[in-house]
Amino acid sequence: MFKRIRKGNFNYIKDKKVRVILLTVLYFAVSIALFVIGYITTGSKKNLLTIVAILGCLPASKSAVNMIMFLKAKGCSQELHNRIENTSKLLNMYDMYFTSYKKNFAVSAMVVTNGRIIGISEDPKFDEKACNEHLTTMLKNAGFNNVVISLTTDSDKYIGMLDNLSNEENIEGNKDEEIRISLYEIIL
Repeated sequence: MFKRIRKGNFNYIKDKKVRVILLTVLYFAVSIALFVIGYITTGSKKNLLTIVAILGCLPASKSAVNMIMFLKAKGCSQELHNRIENTSKLLNMYDMYFTSYKKNFAVSAMVVTNGRIIGISEDPKFDEKACNEHLTTMLKNAGFNNVVISLTTDSDKYIGMLDNLSNEENIEGNKDEEIRISLYEIIL
């Protein structure tokens, strides 16, 4: 029916937003429908379907929290995506939204190569230092020490870094893939 966009692909956040909104509405609709059916058939709120409807609010509420997070998230713009795709031969990851206890970090695009990570955010309030610290901590917890992370909000600088990395030979292919998988596990 609809093709699901996987984490790290362009428009992942946009696709996931739609799916989570629909799922949340469906969950709440089922709970409300069960409550109404129980009330109509018994004439009272004190019935088994009311209990089922209340329990149905648990996954609906969890889905609502997820929906709120995705509504806050912003993905990579079409303009930046086109620039990156026309420039880079590397495996690009898009729409990366990292959450931490203190802040959330919207990284529009990211590349992992030779044990290094470069990324760009289009968020004007993006805190490069805090995101760098968060990613370094998370990667260390996953067993990756000595990963160099460079994040920026300047698209020209990012394209320049992509050009430089594109010209290097990749000697850490398996490690890079493991880092990518770890990053996919910690994004929204």
